[in-house]
Amino acid sequence: MTFPDASAQNAARSGPFFVVINAGSGHHNVDDAQQVMARVFRQAGRTFEFLPIGKTEPISVVARRAVALAQARQGVVVAAGGDGTINAVASAVLSSGCPFGVLPQGTFNYFGRANAISQDSEAAATALVGASISPVQVGQVNGRIFLVNASVGLYPQLLEDREAWKQRFGRSRFVAFMSGIATLLQARKQLHLLVESAGRVVALRTPTLFVGNNHLQLARVGIDEKQVDSVDAGELAGVLVRPIGTLALFGLLLRGLAGRLGDADSVDSFSFRRLTITPKGRKRIKVATDGEVAWMQAPLVFEVAAEPLLLMVPAPADRVEVA
Repeated sequence: MTFPDASAQNAARSGPFFVVINAGSGHHNVDDAQQVMARVFRQAGRTFEFLPIGKTEPISVVARRAVALAQARQGVVVAAGGDGTINAVASAVLSSGCPFGVLPQGTFNYFGRANAISQDSEAAATALVGASISPVQVGQVNGRIFLVNASVGLYPQLLEDREAWKQRFGRSRFVAFMSGIATLLQARKQLHLLVESAGRVVALRTPTLFVGNNHLQLARVGIDEKQVDSVDAGELAGVLVRPIGTLALFGLLLRGLAGRLGDADSVDSFSFRRLTITPKGRKRIKVATDGEVAWMQAPLVFEVAAEPLLLMVPAPADRVEVA
């Protein structure tokens, strides 16, 4: 695993913060959160600049600008938003040599929570000031990164439907749950896949294939402890659902909510460093990465990225217990 050089260490200790901030993440009032962050940074004597994500520029453009500024001024790139925002900024930061900070502002915040970062703006900003670099693993599918998970099949459809429900009814865990029920009621399709890993090729049918890179999320839904631990040991965790009917899918949803998904006979989990998926009869397939859905060309290659993120992790006194 790559470790930070002296320049990155100096940036982490005293460099300016370039904060890419998303006004649309979670329930937070972005103006209030921004004022809190600014106050904390000033009191700590750290210079900073906010780079808001607007309607006219894609987040990728804003993130690349933040990286350029951090490289020029030996600073830290910071993502303030939900898992999707954090993913987009991390994509620009990876391989740049810049330290990467996170100020969680979303609904689930699996990446921040797994790394002991508070969901409270003031506590997270305070922790960032005293944080140090700890390299963290990144997953990739066809070159696109994921910090939490990636998936094909039913799960991307769940995410698309959830976003539509959020636009209509607002952002909450209850809305996400109800949209999931609606999606399962309409679920009919099975994917026909050729799956290759470690020289072995298997043909199978499944409504969804899920790849996890976050031990917290995997543990919460009850995936086998061996696969949960594999994420911290330099691998990714695959979760495959065998062909089942609608009622059985509801049962899996309830098991996941209860933290017992891994106990289901229709769920197989495994660990790997590289996995190639070829969908039968398809040149393109929808793939979800950290909550964002996009079309990708087949075959799909899921793997651990060659380089880690240089994540700013809170000092022991500033770490929060997972809730």
